[in-house]
Amino acid sequence: PFLISATVAAHSETHSHVDLAETDAVILLDQNYAQQLGLKILAKDNFGKTAVANATPMQMQALSVLMHAKNRCGGYERLSSDLSMASAKSVADSVIADMNQRLAQNAVEATRMSQSIASEISTRPELLSAFEKVSAEAQEAWVDKMSSFQTRYHDSSTPNAHVEWLVGQLQEIASKSSLPITIDRIEHRRTRQNSVRVRIEGKTSPQEIVGIGGHFDSTVGWRSGNRRSPGADDNASGSSNVLETFRIISEMEQPARSIEFYWYAAEEIGLVGSAEIAAQYKDSGKDVIGVLQLDMTLEAGSGPMVIASMEDFTSPWLRDLLVQANSTYALGVSIVADECGYGCSDHASWFRNGYSTLMPFESSFRNMNKDIHTSQDKISSSSHFEHSSVFTKIGLFFAWELANSNRRAP
Repeated sequence: PFLISATVAAHSETHSHVDLAETDAVILLDQNYAQQLGLKILAKDNFGKTAVANATPMQMQALSVLMHAKNRCGGYERLSSDLSMASAKSVADSVIADMNQRLAQNAVEATRMSQSIASEISTRPELLSAFEKVSAEAQEAWVDKMSSFQTRYHDSSTPNAHVEWLVGQLQEIASKSSLPITIDRIEHRRTRQNSVRVRIEGKTSPQEIVGIGGHFDSTVGWRSGNRRSPGADDNASGSSNVLETFRIISEMEQPARSIEFYWYAAEEIGLVGSAEIAAQYKDSGKDVIGVLQLDMTLEAGSGPMVIASMEDFTSPWLRDLLVQANSTYALGVSIVADECGYGCSDHASWFRNGYSTLMPFESSFRNMNKDIHTSQDKISSSSHFEHSSVFTKIGLFFAWELANSNRRAP
């Protein structure tokens, strides 16, 4: 019922691994952070949000320290390394031109949404049955195992130990399913760590893709190496939600559209895994209807069942769909609007490449878990697995509703 592919590259050409800590970088990040660090800005968008800048290894370390101080996951996208200044400026101009277009499209979409009545969703009995299979106990068991690895840092001595464990779990789940399932390890140009993708082939519109993912790496700061980095909330929690979503959907009927599940590599050092995957999808002209990002779901910092919906670098129509899901399916959460800045997680990679995105979050950004990127990011008395398991229901709704309807960006 399923296939396990050989390792595939996110780009067709072969690349050797580069030590990112030792090279200059061209990065995309919030304009205010670029200015705060005194980076050489190569280009910036017209909306005052993002900039492309050149950063030395020392400045990259300063950026890592700043992101840690701001309790930010990720915080930037690494575009390239070792470019001449002329080439770097060319990359910057191209990226910012695309970003200007993308932000303008989002503004138009938001206006359209405010002036029209959204197509309402209807309750799907099969989803109600799926929700009954969601449990806090299952969520805790996955997080406990994922956070038991010494580290999931992209450049540790064993950067793929947790990846191989995950592939084994996915194989076991797929072996019990009758659905057409493919499991891929994805190699990357700029890290030795692999991403993992699972694809459930759609029955009637397989070329149309619904995506749900979260990053699977962890960190305790700049050049984490083999230091203890449990990453229970950041991001064993979201990775577990994605895994549980796949497990439950694998027991359902074949969807009309294809559903893909991603566990991204090396998010913490510049969205490396998701950026390469999203760029390859764009280059290949793949029809991705929408991508859900689950990154940090375990700490109920704004109160139990109070979650945030990030409004920057996400799509208005999908944010509206989340609100409708909460009402129609009585998910029992209060949704607050918030922003987390460019590159706070992997949805930014998909957004920049022209795809619709959604990122619900454990709390308002200011109330998020303060122990991320430390050895204290582990299961504790403040871990709220009932709260976290709601994100599995969101994943189930997102994947199933979009994979079995004609919905797409307006």
